[in-house]
Amino acid sequence: MDSTSTPLNWEALDALIIDFARSENLIEDSLSSSPPSSPSSLSSSSYHSRLIIRQIRRSLEAGHIDSAIDLLRLHAPFILDDHRLLFRLQKQKFIELLRKGTPEDRDLAIQCLRTALAPCALDAYPEAYEEFKHVLLAFIYDKDNQTSPVTYEWCERRRFDIAGLMSSVLRAHMQAYDPVFSMTLRYLISIHKGFCFREGVSSPISDLTERLLLDERDPPATPKESLYEAPPFDEVDIQALAHAVELTRQGAIDSLRFTKGDLFHAFQNELCRMKLDLSVLDELVREYCIYRGIVDSGRGSLSGMQNLSSSLKANQSEQEYCSRNCSFEVDYTTSKLSDGEISVSNSRVDSSPENTADVTSSQGTDIELRYASEPTSNREDCSTSDSIHVGNSRMLQVNKNRGIVERSKRKRWRGRLDDTELHDVSYSGCSKQELSTTTMSKEQQNLEKHIPVESTGKEDKYEIVLGIRELASKRFAAEVVEEINAVDPNFFAQNPILLFQLKQVEFLKLVSSGDYSSALKVACTHLGPLAANDPSLLKQLKETLLALLLPKEDILGKGFPINALANSLQVAVGRRLGIEEPQLMKLMRATLHSHSEWFKLQMCKDRFEGLLKIDLLKEVNPPLLSTTAGLLKSNSDSCSHGSSQVTKSSGARTSEDGSSPTQASSRDACDENAILKVMEFLALPRADAIHLLAQYNGNAEMVIQQIFA
Repeated sequence: MDSTSTPLNWEALDALIIDFARSENLIEDSLSSSPPSSPSSLSSSSYHSRLIIRQIRRSLEAGHIDSAIDLLRLHAPFILDDHRLLFRLQKQKFIELLRKGTPEDRDLAIQCLRTALAPCALDAYPEAYEEFKHVLLAFIYDKDNQTSPVTYEWCERRRFDIAGLMSSVLRAHMQAYDPVFSMTLRYLISIHKGFCFREGVSSPISDLTERLLLDERDPPATPKESLYEAPPFDEVDIQALAHAVELTRQGAIDSLRFTKGDLFHAFQNELCRMKLDLSVLDELVREYCIYRGIVDSGRGSLSGMQNLSSSLKANQSEQEYCSRNCSFEVDYTTSKLSDGEISVSNSRVDSSPENTADVTSSQGTDIELRYASEPTSNREDCSTSDSIHVGNSRMLQVNKNRGIVERSKRKRWRGRLDDTELHDVSYSGCSKQELSTTTMSKEQQNLEKHIPVESTGKEDKYEIVLGIRELASKRFAAEVVEEINAVDPNFFAQNPILLFQLKQVEFLKLVSSGDYSSALKVACTHLGPLAANDPSLLKQLKETLLALLLPKEDILGKGFPINALANSLQVAVGRRLGIEEPQLMKLMRATLHSHSEWFKLQMCKDRFEGLLKIDLLKEVNPPLLSTTAGLLKSNSDSCSHGSSQVTKSSGARTSEDGSSPTQASSRDACDENAILKVMEFLALPRADAIHLLAQYNGNAEMVIQQIFA
């Protein structure tokens, strides 16, 4: 499965990552002396609600039922009003008291039976009284008896089941959904796994996905019995939810009943049931933030990145990861659309205060732009031979001189300090005592994370890469070429297309300023010879020269994908210096590729991609080399039918939802109701249902009869 050519909108991913880091309180916006963010100072209560849910979960998993009930009484009393849930809590409390084994706790267990468990069992749910009588056997059969009829009641797994159930219910009622990026990652990985299994292909990121997304899920939040009288839901919604998060049809109906038919809230509830390893996720995010220059890397980040890389890429130990102080500022703004949702399209991630280009008009990369310049051999690309002279870099010295100023603009990685912040959450009894040791160890770990790391040659290289990207994003193409040549004179010999693109920027910049003489000199000296050596560039050279016909203000205005070129340079120059892309980038490319392929098979669009910003992650601008042709077309009707417009060559034209003409015609031949009927009765994926209907002229009844015949 080749996903390396999958285009990815880096700027949209930056916005999602920053939203995640801020929502989880992982970063501080500056290294100033201002106090760090705290849950009470955050604009949204979602983070505080998630902290409460985590503490309740932790108390239940540790068997501290009274502590969990105290927290519920303080923060979510509606849970205790639901006798179905209260009965389960009291039953677990009864078992935990017996588990302690002392005569005093046995007396407390009997008291719990009389005052709490028995009254709840009368009206909790129809089976509750039978369960109540059954759990009484725990008096007779102790926890060490593996053949007893109450083995499951004694099992500590019960703690995790009830903790997961409470988390699901609390999350839904408190609207405390995880950040959008966290949900997006769960969704993409689950689709990636399903696609690889269905197609029988091996996943290039299986080690990472297995560690990140755990197989187990929290129990679902179940609807109250009164909601079973709810009117039937649209079958389209039922099937969409069932296939999106791998539910049975009845499971999807129950999930919709719980949200009173709200498909998107049901979808969020189901996604958040999937368990992510937060320690792995945090390290992936930190590595990405350092690579992209979002956070400062001078405080303990290098060692953490090296540990992550070595654990995820044990078979590539010769590849070195490094981090360096960032040299530009990332400005981010978020407008809240709904609970757990952010607006990425209106966010702006600028590489400097001077750069005010809108991300929505210059975001993304393209296959042709990002990968055409990479050499065939990755080993050669990652070479750190004697031809690379880091000491010759003027950018390195400039960045060192202004390091104090730039440091104040960068964000500082704070790390996950849940235990410390949970002191703000009221708890009582043994949970507070139990937490004290954990809190101290966590605080010690975070102090160790923030020990300053001495500057190394690796960090110098990283600083050069960020400096080059910053120059490129400001359209200083000539300076970028000079800087790269000073560091590695052989770089452009192996990456001629990147040189062509930089000279194209330089040419367009000169044209936009009215310096036609200098622009033509660049074309004659550089663009012409490069196109002569590579005939595939000749057509693009002609299109670049068309800029001479355009109004000055249109050439470097909106739609000019300069960030795409800057990102490509970061990757290519970084690899030459031994700096690999972060693991998160490989994960996102592979899962986005699987997402696209999966919905081509399903012959439909993903109803949830807008909610999770997957559409923005895939939204890439036209390649840099076709920009002038597109501008010319928009400015002149006479060129609208000419051959100057660049289009991607493909054997088959795709339909609006990404499917081929054959797939689209098969789908169009089938009635949507017939597709849903076959999916429902035969429990088939959409693609299989469509293929079957195509064989029987779209007759759903005939398909069902033939299958059951």
